[in-house]
Amino acid sequence: MQLNNRALGVFSNTSILIGVALGMGGVVRGGSLFIAIGTAGVALKARSSRKFDFYFPLIIAIALFALAVALPRGR
Repeated sequence: MQLNNRALGVFSNTSILIGVALGMGGVVRGGSLFIAIGTAGVALKARSSRKFDFYFPLIIAIALFALAVALPRGR
């Protein structure tokens, strides 16, 4: 089942808000993962428009995901 743009936008914005809230609460790794997922959703929403509007947020999401996985535990 393919998501329509409205549901994808709501999911992406909610994911980004949860990520920001988690980051403010001190759960940096989880917050950055949620922000990466939300950014990827925003990129998928723009897949039918210009190439830059699709690839640039997608590259940022992939880099943020890789950074979140590579973060140290920080205990």
